[in-house]
Amino acid sequence: MKLAIISAAAMAAMFSMSQAAAADGKAVFEKSCAGCHKAMSPKMTGDKEKWDALLKQGKPALAASVVKGKGAMPAKGGAASDDDAKAATEYMLTQIK
Repeated sequence: MKLAIISAAAMAAMFSMSQAAAADGKAVFEKSCAGCHKAMSPKMTGDKEKWDALLKQGKPALAASVVKGKGAMPAKGGAASDDDAKAATEYMLTQIK
């Protein structure tokens, strides 16, 4: 019984950690996306017109494109999971200037 409780608590902790990690778009961006999007198009600052054109596809289509990869960008932009890539995409969209 004690082992079952410990196992359940450990699984709950791991689940909550993975959810928090997936939701941290800024951290994913800094780790997986920033290098390219600070140097290559579309850049986070100064490429608002290019981002506007991408946003015309709609956020779901843009997120799907990130997960699939496009041109020089690898699938998920190098992020570990689909959720990480989507969280980073959402973060980036709040930072475009």
